[in-house]
Amino acid sequence: MVERQSDDLDLDAIFHALAHPIRRATLEELADGPKSVSELSEPHDVSLAAVSKHLRVLEDANLLEVEQDGRVRRSHLNAAPLSEAFGWLTRYRVLWEDRFDALADHLENEDEDQ
Repeated sequence: MVERQSDDLDLDAIFHALAHPIRRATLEELADGPKSVSELSEPHDVSLAAVSKHLRVLEDANLLEVEQDGRVRRSHLNAAPLSEAFGWLTRYRVLWEDRFDALADHLENEDEDQ
């Protein structure tokens, strides 16, 4: 059995959070500043309860922090975990660029041989 590192679990939570369009849109909305649940639900055709569930997924991935402001809960973007996901993606981007470069070299050499 393969043991998973805590970094893998963090990445799983981040990519799971990013997998839904409402959660991605929510992160974009939070980039403009803190918002309440009702403000975050306005652009979507879903209930406040559904938006709250999406916010919980984002919170579990540490992509947002919630602050109680009287009776209103305001969500704040925490973009730091996105750098972890970006780093992971970058490693694979470099890998694929190297492979495509090698393929291009191979095809050029094959054309020269003919």
